[in-house]
Amino acid sequence: MLIHGHEIKGKGIDKETRCLHYHSEIDRIAIKFYCCDTYFPCFSCHEEVGCTHPQVWPKNQFHQKAVLCGACGYELTINEYLSCNSTCPTCKSAFNPGCNIHQHLYFEV
Repeated sequence: MLIHGHEIKGKGIDKETRCLHYHSEIDRIAIKFYCCDTYFPCFSCHEEVGCTHPQVWPKNQFHQKAVLCGACGYELTINEYLSCNSTCPTCKSAFNPGCNIHQHLYFEV
């Protein structure tokens, strides 16, 4: 699905990147996976329709844009995302703070 000019892959995606697995009001980011350079709403979508070799972003690449705000389309660097207090720095839309428990699935910790 094309959202804010970016292809997002996954299951049951809406216009703000919510998916079949995570679809509350504040589930509005997609994460570009390091292994396949493709945006997915969540790790489950990546497992189901992504590449077969998941890899996390290494710390030395945290300056790369890899998180998409589904509300406004702003691409955050990983550093921006990790320090944004679950709020888009551009449009101020809230992100799900619970995503923090899954950081190890996306980023080197």
